[in-house]
Amino acid sequence: GLVIDGRALQHVLHDSLQNVFLELTEKCRAVVCCRATPLQKSILVRLVRNKLKAMTLAVGDGANDVSMIQVADTGVGISGQEGMQAVMASDFAISQFRHLRKLLLVHGHWCYTRLTNMVLYFFYKNVAYVNLLFWYQFFCGFSGTSMTDYWILILFNLLFTSVPPIIYGVLDKDVPAEILMQLPQLYMM
Repeated sequence: GLVIDGRALQHVLHDSLQNVFLELTEKCRAVVCCRATPLQKSILVRLVRNKLKAMTLAVGDGANDVSMIQVADTGVGISGQEGMQAVMASDFAISQFRHLRKLLLVHGHWCYTRLTNMVLYFFYKNVAYVNLLFWYQFFCGFSGTSMTDYWILILFNLLFTSVPPIIYGVLDKDVPAEILMQLPQLYMM
């Protein structure tokens, strides 16, 4: 691992040393920056995100972490003694740092699989509806007449095609939470 002080980080973040620093960090399993200013934190996250083309996760518990959380792809705020500023600026909020593992490994995995399947479902739904409109135009001689009233289209989207995503979103768990916690390798997939 690599531990870097805030004063040294100020010199590293200078344009001439950024590439050398990134090469060094790629060889480390973990990089810890201590006593860094809020601006340094956000610049470091932006640097890793833009130069390494990596997806970034920022975890913070106070007002000094807000800029870092906002720059990252995903921000997690920890509510606690330093106030609620980090929580208000984050995408996800947890009460203690120990809950981060379950948030990533379990809920992150489930959310990813649900979203990918929902995208496929919405493609299917839209193809089914557009296919009806396409074949209806042959029936009406391409006159441009509407096949359905607007209220029927609203009911189609509201009633008939909203129930499957809700049921799927609530009930779909491809792997149980206990296995996801025991095998962090499943997160990579």
